[in-house]
Amino acid sequence: MQQKIQLDHKTLAKALESARQGKKVVFTNGCFDLLHVGHIRYLQEAKSLGDLLVVGLNTDASVSKLKGPSRPVQHELDRAEIMAALGCVDFVTLFGEETPQELIEAVKPDVLVKGGDWAPEKIVGAPFVLGRGGTVRSLSFQPGRSTSSIIEKIKS
Repeated sequence: MQQKIQLDHKTLAKALESARQGKKVVFTNGCFDLLHVGHIRYLQEAKSLGDLLVVGLNTDASVSKLKGPSRPVQHELDRAEIMAALGCVDFVTLFGEETPQELIEAVKPDVLVKGGDWAPEKIVGAPFVLGRGGTVRSLSFQPGRSTSSIIEKIKS
């Protein structure tokens, strides 16, 4: 499982260079704080669009910035290990920048995906991927399935 987790983006880029060999690389990113069925369906759909799925996980600091001081619930290395344990995920890395733009440029994906609540033209990295001849997709949205709703249910 450890070889799936590449915390250094240069190491990830090298691992991808040898792994890609004519394979289609799909990239997505997110917090993935409490893994739920919406995440699983999303990741499986993402993987179906190519051969290798790379997941960029927001660091703990960036999750807190996005979601508030009570998040994330799980530590970034725990989230990375959980993500790496999924059969549909080939590589996992962390990023702490405000957007995954630099990571996307390092990965050079053939397909860039986000959840259905994102319009393709609003997805960070879309111009880069499209400019390289790749595709950008918004995947199926799973209504009523979110980490925030799980946390609210636990609280009540």
